[in-house]
Amino acid sequence: MKTLLYFVLAIVTLVVFVGNAQPIQAQSNCDPSYPDICIAPPPPDLDCKNISHRNFRVVGDDPHRFDSDNDGIGCEAR
Repeated sequence: MKTLLYFVLAIVTLVVFVGNAQPIQAQSNCDPSYPDICIAPPPPDLDCKNISHRNFRVVGDDPHRFDSDNDGIGCEAR
């Protein structure tokens, strides 16, 4: 009986979490070049020192030029 209760609780938790999850891009004004985090497109033009994110995926245009070496990773921690 305990196992069934744990199973039901796990399913309910999953349904609530998935039902409330929104992709990052669903947030308002997020640039699609940074699909894993929400950074607004320019203006203003931002530099890595202006944001708290490091080592994030960059695809497409990269309007803020966070990926200076074009390896697909923005604001790489050194």
